[in-house]
Amino acid sequence: MAREIRIVVDTEMGATRAMLQGAEQAVEAGFDEVAGQMIATATSELARNLLQHAGGGVIRLRVLQERGRQGIEIEARDEGPGIPDVERAMSDSFSTAGTLGLGLPGVKRLMDELEVESVVGVGTCVTARKFL
Repeated sequence: MAREIRIVVDTEMGATRAMLQGAEQAVEAGFDEVAGQMIATATSELARNLLQHAGGGVIRLRVLQERGRQGIEIEARDEGPGIPDVERAMSDSFSTAGTLGLGLPGVKRLMDELEVESVVGVGTCVTARKFL
């Protein structure tokens, strides 16, 4: 069984490492190439969000075995400024960084489940899951 992986994302190199580890973990968990690329893309987006919005954080990847299903979980955690309006941040085209605003909504489309917990001034934890 695949292991849990923790990647500190405080540079672009860390974000790239997280994306590559996401792809590798997906293969180890049994996902096909297309789903593996979806997981790698979601991991990359979450890692880049850590850098851009919080100055860094941690990505945790792990294989899931729950309710008779196998999958993969990506957790992105930071101690940044937090998201004042999570609902708005989940809408297409909303951006506080001058980007296209497709980050979190894109991750939601790529994965089966997405949870966002954020407290202004404390930080944010985004957890995304995809199942076989």
